[in-house]
Amino acid sequence: MLLWMNRSTVSYCLLFGLLFFFCGVQSADAQRQIYPEENPPLKERMYYGGNLSLQFGWLTFVDVSPLAGAMITEKYSAGIGATYQYFNNRFYQNAQSHVYGGRIFNRYNVMPRIFLHGEYEALNVKVANPVPNSSEVIFTRDWVPGLFMGAGYFTPFGERGGMNFMLLYNFTYDNRRSPYNEPYVIRVGFVF
Repeated sequence: MLLWMNRSTVSYCLLFGLLFFFCGVQSADAQRQIYPEENPPLKERMYYGGNLSLQFGWLTFVDVSPLAGAMITEKYSAGIGATYQYFNNRFYQNAQSHVYGGRIFNRYNVMPRIFLHGEYEALNVKVANPVPNSSEVIFTRDWVPGLFMGAGYFTPFGERGGMNFMLLYNFTYDNRRSPYNEPYVIRVGFVF
């Protein structure tokens, strides 16, 4: 699930994340345990998952973001993902939008449950372009890049699955073009 929040809400989420971190109930070595000397096949090193967000009402928001990754070494993994988002604000006419795109990511486990995450994302969004010397705005579709870096916490569910909590920062954030409200993004997702 992908959540966009303002800075005051981020502080509450960080507090919740730290509380969750210190109250973990299971132990795990990583998202997958890979022992290089065993040389497991790619199928055993793969993991799948993603994020899902739903909000309905005057403001409708749907986000479906599947991903697939592979453990390259015992601590390093990489993968790809896709994103589809739908927005509809019923307060305004013609205020619906479809956002789609993809991403590649790298993840390194620095501790059994804590990882560093880097990601490049490109989303096709409807961008507002002001007309010079006029109050008119023209909307066009454009690819908007995002370079995210941050850290996350993994809590396991059994031997193969679990939940990820990530706090990321978008280093290429542009408040006029980005579909995100702020450069800080909190993500909660599942892997199996």
